[in-house]
Amino acid sequence: MTVAARAPSVVALSGGVGGAKLARGLARVLPAGDLCVIANTGDDFTHLGLTIAPDFDSILYAIAGLSDAQRGWGRAAETWHALETLRNLGGPDWFALGDRDLGLHLWRSERLRGGATLGAVARELATAFGLKQHLLPMSNAPVRTRLRTSEGLLDFQHYFVRRRCEPVVLGIEFEGAATAAVCEDLATLMGGGRAQAIVLCPSNPYLSIDPILAVPGWRDWLREQACPIVAVSPIVGGEVLKGCAAKLMREFNQPVAATTIARHYAGLIDVLCIDSRDAALAPQIEALGMRCMVTQTVMTDDASREALARQVLVAAAT
Repeated sequence: MTVAARAPSVVALSGGVGGAKLARGLARVLPAGDLCVIANTGDDFTHLGLTIAPDFDSILYAIAGLSDAQRGWGRAAETWHALETLRNLGGPDWFALGDRDLGLHLWRSERLRGGATLGAVARELATAFGLKQHLLPMSNAPVRTRLRTSEGLLDFQHYFVRRRCEPVVLGIEFEGAATAAVCEDLATLMGGGRAQAIVLCPSNPYLSIDPILAVPGWRDWLREQACPIVAVSPIVGGEVLKGCAAKLMREFNQPVAATTIARHYAGLIDVLCIDSRDAALAPQIEALGMRCMVTQTVMTDDASREALARQVLVAAAT
């Protein structure tokens, strides 16, 4: 690794777009080498013979400053010539692969076919994109999120992208999680040291954080760190800014509120950060056995991402 040899002080668990914003904020306020982001790989899938890792790539692009701010996903200054050709040939064009993005997928797929692990590829990509932070998959083994829906069992990307989250979700499975293990590269990275704070980014708790926690060993590893665990609620004023978390809560007969996030993480986290619009819920959240920090959680630019990152670190420190 080209980053600092000491163990990172902060380990963040993250899904895609929302979590990637906070990951960028943390990367900008922490010293080089002090941050390790663990990416959900339950969203990974094979498409057109290529291994696609949407959450990992969203985090990679965000920290590197290459995300498309207007679309909210993918790379900035993207072009779509390959997708246009695929569409004209009658190929599957439901998953939008940009030309710049396609180059990364081609390289990753070739490395994996050659025997490299996801962790090794992750380290190589972080170096190639100039990251001074560590970025690792949750496991080197494949884990796939599948949803039991009103239309049958759907792979995550077919539910989320191809069907635009329209089917009713009856349950969620994490195929392969039971036989997977915590990414071996993490133990090497930590070198026997411990993190000073764990952060659960404001990602979908059911589809982004739960796949990580479904891998045996992750909850044990979190407890072994013996440090504060701080989560950021993705719910703001009774809604989510992006994604399908609110829809899932309704289908699971749960209120779309920060209190639902608190109940979901109860027993795992020490602090839940909620938006100022949800301040009235703080007493209910603290009654669940955690501290509640009320702050501004909406991230619209680097200044707000950095501000939330600093608040999260303050919550961990206090």
